[in-house]
Amino acid sequence: MALAAATLGSSPLVSISVSAARMNSSGLSVSFGARRVPGISVQIHSQRRSMVMAAAARGEEGAVKTFVEEMRATAMRLHTKDQAGEGEKELKGPSLHEQEPNLEAYLRFLVDSKLIFQTLENIVNRAAVPCYAEFRNTGLERSEALKKDLKWFGEQGHTIPEPSALETTYASYLEELSKKDQQAFFCHFYNLYFAQSAGGRMTGKKIAEKILNKKELEFYKWEGTLSELLQNVRKKLNQVASSWTQEEKNHCLEETETAFAYSVDRLRKILT
Repeated sequence: MALAAATLGSSPLVSISVSAARMNSSGLSVSFGARRVPGISVQIHSQRRSMVMAAAARGEEGAVKTFVEEMRATAMRLHTKDQAGEGEKELKGPSLHEQEPNLEAYLRFLVDSKLIFQTLENIVNRAAVPCYAEFRNTGLERSEALKKDLKWFGEQGHTIPEPSALETTYASYLEELSKKDQQAFFCHFYNLYFAQSAGGRMTGKKIAEKILNKKELEFYKWEGTLSELLQNVRKKLNQVASSWTQEEKNHCLEETETAFAYSVDRLRKILT
């Protein structure tokens, strides 16, 4: 069953699908072009992708965008209006916010999210690639907040599950990218942190209203001014990308479909 699909402009240059059928004990299977990516099914069909991605660097009147603006524009093409105000996809089926969240499933989502954000933090702290060190202690880190939230749920008598096989696979994929493909890794880094600061907060509020008696979890709180924290990270990302070739930038943008598919799969679990 397809959970997400996207097109660019009037031509179906890029499409993405998330399969709901499990294939083995490690989760689902991902195919990304000629490369196999473990986790979920992502199918990319693109013609002249480099030209499309390069064109994304310019606004309607030819103004050059920053690279982070290109990343955001690429991500918005995969969002529906339900997920983001600037989303370009047509919503098919009920909105996430029209469905009823499941507390047990939400706990799995929080556990899986903690694993992924802790993985990102571990990667930048080790800094196998020197520029990763620039992203230590940005204020966007989420693992400690999630640790507090899960402790609170445990104190309420809830059983805290282990991370899912799929997210364990995703964490390993992020580790692999961080060593061999920094452009693809930064795509996931950007999309995970910036999505949490926007649509993630909106989703958290809706869930709190429905099943948590409006309790605001630490996962949706930041110390300091969030807009300033985000801007500092944007500047760092743009600085790193300034040394990349256009081909490397395009490669980073092309990884967005995979990053988005993993996030959609994790979010959908709240409702199952």
